[in-house]
Amino acid sequence: HNPMGANASLPSGSDDGPNSPSEPRLGDLPESCIALVLSHLDPPEICKLARLNRAFRAASAADFIWQPKLPSNYKHIIEKLLHGEGVVALGKKDVYARLCTPISFDGGTKEMWVDKRTGGVCLSISSKGMMITGIDDRRYWNRIPTDESRFRTVAYLQQIWWLEVNGEFEFQFPAGTYSLLFRLQLGRVGKRLGRRGCSSENVHGWDIKPVRFQLTTTDGQHAVSRCFLDNPGNWEYYLVGDFVVKESNALTKIKFSLTQIDCTHTKGGLCVDSVLLCPSRLRKAYG
Repeated sequence: HNPMGANASLPSGSDDGPNSPSEPRLGDLPESCIALVLSHLDPPEICKLARLNRAFRAASAADFIWQPKLPSNYKHIIEKLLHGEGVVALGKKDVYARLCTPISFDGGTKEMWVDKRTGGVCLSISSKGMMITGIDDRRYWNRIPTDESRFRTVAYLQQIWWLEVNGEFEFQFPAGTYSLLFRLQLGRVGKRLGRRGCSSENVHGWDIKPVRFQLTTTDGQHAVSRCFLDNPGNWEYYLVGDFVVKESNALTKIKFSLTQIDCTHTKGGLCVDSVLLCPSRLRKAYG
């Protein structure tokens, strides 16, 4: 049964306007029945139908609708990342909405958010939250401010022989399969006359040998991928690999890296923005 279809067939379903007593209205449906229907829909559909009338709006706030849509670790997220902040006292719909807004932590080097449509937990780690060989030597690297990054800054490699970017973190993910991807761009980000620009003058060395991506977890999972970097001037997501979280209540510890350590040639002109972690089913939507 499609509630939107019902609304289309009953133009009098609005709260406004006179209706004869015999004419059925959407607003006449018991709130509990409406809530039961809404519980089978995804969050964007629920919010859309909540705009139909007062009965749908009231029914859409029922905790039993939103409880199963929240990530299983939502209390841990609230405690660790929001430090309570009065969120626990909110209705489950408002908790869901709060978690869909990116939460910055670890000194602004990481962000976590819940996917609005599926409730999947996503995480992003800034280049500032990684260990980059030679990052403090201006001959090799620069930090560039840009609004093309959610963290407002990227690491730009001018030229180097030995490229090594490492990172590690631990987080309590809900059980499931997750993907880890690097967000990179060949070419220096910038603006020209107020418009997006990208300088590719230093881009070199990436077509000789592939970059090696790797991830390992403390429970023995391991993934390696190799890829030639390409598509200058455009941000690309490069898949490192997938990992499986078996228990929602356990901390998952992960190490990841990006390397190109063949010292027979230099490479340069690369922007390193961040690493993305998301449920594998959402990889195409985010990456």
